[in-house]
Amino acid sequence: MSLAAFIRETVLRPRLKKAGCLVVYDPARLYQDVVTDLSDERTAVVDVSERGIESREQALESFVSLAHPGGKGPTELVIYVPTDPPKTDHDRVIDPYAIYTASGAMFPDGDGDEYISLCLKAKPDHASEIRRLFQDDPKPSFELVDNIGGGVGYPTLRTLLRVDSARNILLAFLAPSEQQKSRLKGNEAWVSEAKALFRSSLGLKLVTKGKSWSAVADELWRFVLFSEFVLDLPGELPASLANVPHADTGADALVADLCETLRNDNRARQTYIDRAEQIERELDLPAACAEIKDLGMLDTFPFEERTFLQIAVDALKDDRLDEVRTVVDRHKHSVWLGQGESQAQWGLVSAALQLVSACEDADRGLSGNTGSLDALIDHYTSSLREIDRLQREFEQAFGEYISMEPIVDDVAAHARKRYARIAEKVQTIFIKHLERDGWPPQGRLANVDLFDKLVEPLLAEREKRVAYFVVDALRYELGLELQRQLVDTGAATIQPAIAQLPTVTPIGMASLLPGAGKKLKVQRDGKDVVAEIDGQRLTSVTHRMRFLEQLYGDRFAQVTLSEFNSSKKAKVSDAVSLLVVRSTEIDSHLENNPDTTLGLVHQTLKGIRVAIHRLGQAGFTDVVIATDHGFFLNGHSDAGDICAKPLAGDWITVHDRSLLGTGGEDPHNFVIPAEKAGIRGDIECFGAPRSLAPYRRGLRFFHGGPSLQEAVVPAITVALRVQDEQEPAMASVQLSYKNGAKRITTRLPVVDLAIESTDMFAQGADFEILLEAHDRNGNVVGEARKGDPVDPATGTLSLRSGQHQQVTIRMDLEFEGKFTLKAFNPVTMTAYASITLETDYAV
Repeated sequence: MSLAAFIRETVLRPRLKKAGCLVVYDPARLYQDVVTDLSDERTAVVDVSERGIESREQALESFVSLAHPGGKGPTELVIYVPTDPPKTDHDRVIDPYAIYTASGAMFPDGDGDEYISLCLKAKPDHASEIRRLFQDDPKPSFELVDNIGGGVGYPTLRTLLRVDSARNILLAFLAPSEQQKSRLKGNEAWVSEAKALFRSSLGLKLVTKGKSWSAVADELWRFVLFSEFVLDLPGELPASLANVPHADTGADALVADLCETLRNDNRARQTYIDRAEQIERELDLPAACAEIKDLGMLDTFPFEERTFLQIAVDALKDDRLDEVRTVVDRHKHSVWLGQGESQAQWGLVSAALQLVSACEDADRGLSGNTGSLDALIDHYTSSLREIDRLQREFEQAFGEYISMEPIVDDVAAHARKRYARIAEKVQTIFIKHLERDGWPPQGRLANVDLFDKLVEPLLAEREKRVAYFVVDALRYELGLELQRQLVDTGAATIQPAIAQLPTVTPIGMASLLPGAGKKLKVQRDGKDVVAEIDGQRLTSVTHRMRFLEQLYGDRFAQVTLSEFNSSKKAKVSDAVSLLVVRSTEIDSHLENNPDTTLGLVHQTLKGIRVAIHRLGQAGFTDVVIATDHGFFLNGHSDAGDICAKPLAGDWITVHDRSLLGTGGEDPHNFVIPAEKAGIRGDIECFGAPRSLAPYRRGLRFFHGGPSLQEAVVPAITVALRVQDEQEPAMASVQLSYKNGAKRITTRLPVVDLAIESTDMFAQGADFEILLEAHDRNGNVVGEARKGDPVDPATGTLSLRSGQHQQVTIRMDLEFEGKFTLKAFNPVTMTAYASITLETDYAV
């Protein structure tokens, strides 16, 4: 293979395929022709050296087309820039093409992309000659490099392995296919050629006297992996390892290339893992390197990955966030993340890093956004709610982690403490405004007016059919996640709504009924309170649904979300123009056990998405989604983290977060007139904790009181588009586990997911995949673990045609036996692919 072909096919094209966009910086103009040759019907190549400002416009136009897969434009973009790549933030600001590297990839990127390194990788068996050539000329032509070595060497190995370069001979020898292995076993003529190749390219002088492939491969694997470890090690080797053979710096480029290729090749990855674990044990590397503090940049062996994880945790605890980010980014694609437990731990550190970083940003951003209640709510719905999302995702990751270790507890404690600090700071500001201005704030959509303003106008139009979703405990940040998922069903919009105080289900659900804005009252009922409209007591779902039936008669129907989705076909009478779809899953799951059920929240969002798709098929035109209240996740609470109630007064305690009755305030509780809190009825005063603490110990999840998280909620409207009869683009999905293994030995198995489009018009399109494990009865007994690459809100991941991804499946703790892992379309729940597996671990 020529040098140009080597660079094009093994460096540039794989990088382009993975990132979609590639910027090639080339001040010496070495690679211009190589880049030009990448151009085809799917790949646009923009040569900046040709037309200046026109090239910028062409690059932008081509880049925009990447966001519309399936169209007539290109699906990949290469930008050739004949200048030095930007090295500093200032350089990136003034470089008009740096923005493309932020969302794509760049070349060169690291020492491995230096011209000499590429030449050494292309001709590993002629390293000495190449280095001499570069001593005379730092930029030798491709032709000069191609001419090194003259004729074709190693004819027996080339014939048996059927590869065309010394590098590929080495890769094939390390991880041969079954056919290659069989041909090597039937012929010993290759041994002398292998010895010559190993010595000339790597400096390895074989010690083994064996002439079998397995004996030679054992020594080659140990030499190559240990060489990468040594060449990456900043300091000296321990004395116990000093005599283990390894390559010198002259072979560093080839060694790095071989190891990286083996780790990234789906067919060779498991072989690499098995070999590395075996060599680590044989050399007893953890014990030999126990005193080494700096192991370099790479995690060739599994013990190094553990060390780097500890470094990241220690840096996080010291708030050295840039260092944490560097370590996490460097190990984002580590081969050892193929082990579910490691992936979960790194995912937890990554989630904590994102949360702590967002809290730092939020702290800095408070200034100038807290001058009024309106300003604070606007800031919350546009920015601050992001820390709630990240906190929920972190608590979800922590709750799903199975094997609790001190390293995990340290991460959780630090992240929770930082979130608590900013959350309480915001709460203090919020309560001061609430005491002064009252609730609900004027000029905003209140839940008591939501039906009359969003639903009733649609029902007034004869051709409209409206589905009104009332979802218990859908806080604002979750509403945003849901709205994001619904953009493919129609025009989905979201706005903040103001929940009725106290933020509890019986009162909150009553506030979502017609006429609540003028007629809702909260009345004493012994030691409790009850919601009333027009004198009708609304103490249960039955009462609320009867209230709607009285108003709308046959035009009204109601169903639970689970009932609607479990029926094989959505059957709703054509006479029905108002269908109420009820969901209580989020609230019930989190009330019962928030530590372990946060991961089920996405099931509700998935269910709403599926239901809306089916409603569109059933002829409904519009959807309105509302909720009674939000919630607060109290993950950082300690045993004594509660609020003491006022000593004096006649109070009814509502859901451990609100007081209704009479009495005075104290340092821990505020009290305002009920009318000022937006509460009509025979209640005199409303009181609540000033802090984000309940009146009862041990609550990890709560609502009922006033906070941005509890009382600012989403209102979502969707104008359903007419559904196209055309079937959606189909995907060919391949699922596999450990190269065909049928038994899982861990509750966090990692599966391989690959996708190819079968629709020629959908090449380059994103396919959303939902992975679930089902038992014989169809029950879900395992799901994709949330966190990169799986969206925590949807439980799905998106891949383009030709992409491959490793995904960790989190199995239910109590399950054992046979199960089927299925890849679904998350909207239609059509199964793309499945594999049958069986547990092989003790429950």
